[in-house]
This record gives sequence, structure tokens and C-alpha cells, in this order.
Amino acid sequence: MTSESAYSSSAENTAREYYNSDDADNFYYTIWGGEDLHLGIYEAGDEGIFAASRRTVDRMVGRLARLEPGMKLLDVGSGFGGSARHLARTRGCHVTCLNISEKENARNRKMNQEQGLAHLIEVKDGSFEDIPFPDNTFDVVWSQDAILHSGNRDQVVQEIARVVKPGGEVVFTDPMAADDAPAGALTPILSRIHLETLGCPGFYLSAAKEAGLTDQGFVDLTPHLVRHYARVLEESEKNAEALSRVCSSEYVERMKTGLGNWVEGGRKGHLAWGIFLFQK
Repeated sequence: MTSESAYSSSAENTAREYYNSDDADNFYYTIWGGEDLHLGIYEAGDEGIFAASRRTVDRMVGRLARLEPGMKLLDVGSGFGGSARHLARTRGCHVTCLNISEKENARNRKMNQEQGLAHLIEVKDGSFEDIPFPDNTFDVVWSQDAILHSGNRDQVVQEIARVVKPGGEVVFTDPMAADDAPAGALTPILSRIHLETLGCPGFYLSAAKEAGLTDQGFVDLTPHLVRHYARVLEESEKNAEALSRVCSSEYVERMKTGLGNWVEGGRKGHLAWGIFLFQK
């Protein structure tokens, strides 16, 4: 096994263990509104996280050429499946959720059943570094703020390109380093999430081109990254009593420190976030 693949496995295992933990599962379920785990787009500074998160989904849909009933969409790193349910409900597409956390996937399946959407959504335990589907399977591949958890992001992009159909589209977001982030500037963030690097816009544009995808434009929404992590920190402090019933105090304090690092990194211009769109 090469050192790169060993690190890749380590990164994935770290992500799986983290998101399978009771602390993480309960924190995100309590603070993010119970449906989503991704960053939001805010129209007001004090807007609710759920509404802002849902706006991100709608903005991503708006970038696609089409998303119609019967089309097949793969959601890579799908979390609790909130985006998948919104897409299935509003667009009638068939969504496959691929996610590494069995605990999140269990919540996803339960909510799909409760909301009458299980016939449109399949939830698959698995890795986005080795997507368990044949070539040219999906009309759209979708991902929100998940690819950062890979130790081999080139491989993830290659796998996404492999499973999307010719003429199909790839749309995703990811918290990233700015292209010009100074060396060492993100050490507090990386240490907290147990990663060696983050991707950056230039990396994803290059990796997608290498994988045979054509760039359809990157929409830079970095200010919303800062606002989002600040809002999560605010909600964490506001809901301290509720969190104390479902999360350890040690976890909450570490999370608050980590959120502060994201906010500081964004305000200093060392981070980036936005919507990528590619076509095969």
C-alpha cells in the first residue's frame, strides 16, 4: 500500500468514526435543523441555518441545465439526506445517497420512510473514493461539503467523472483553502478535522479537467462560509442547555473552538467556498 492510499484510508476512517459518534450525530442533528449538514447561503445575518442550507440546494439546482422526473442523481457524501429528499420531492428525480457514516444513513432511511420518499431514494453505505456503481450510470452527480474528508481527492473526482453519463453534469461545493492561502495558515483548522490539506478552487478545476470534465463556471460564495460557521457558533451557544443533554461538554467546547477557527480563517481570506459545475 502506498503512503497516499494509506493516508486516504486513514482520512476516510477518521471521517466515519467521527460522524458515527453520538456526539457528532447529536450535535449536527440538533443545530443544523435535523435535515442537512452543509453550508448555507444567507439573505440575512440572523437567518436560520435550515433556511440558508435549503437555499444552497436551490441555488445548485438552478445551475443545472435540467433536473427532471425520472432522472438519476447520485448524492456523494449525503449526510442526513436532506438535499436528497428536497430534490426527490420537488423534482421527482431518483436519488442515490452514498455516504460513509452508517449512523447518518440510518437517520436518512428513517426520514425517507417517514416523509413518504423511500420509493425515490436509495441509501448506500460506501466510499466516494470507490463509488460502487458502473460507468455512465447517473445523469447528475451532486456533493455538498463532503469531499474535503478524503485523503485522495483526485481519486474522488475521477470516480465522479466515471459514473456520470456523457452529457451529464457534476455540481458540488466544498470548504476549501484559498488558492493563495499562505503555508501554515490553516493549521488550526486542519488539526481539528485531522486532515493534512484542503482542496482549493484551482485544484478542483485542474482535477476535473484531468478527469475529462468541462468547466461550466465556479460561483464564488466565500462570504457565506464565514457567515455560516458564525451562525453555527451562535446557535451552539444559544442552545447550550439542549446540547448538554445530548453531547459531552468536551465535544461541544472542541466544536466551538473549531468553528471559531473556520470563522477566523475565512475573515483573513485564507478559505474559499462556492458552487462548481462541470459537464462530461
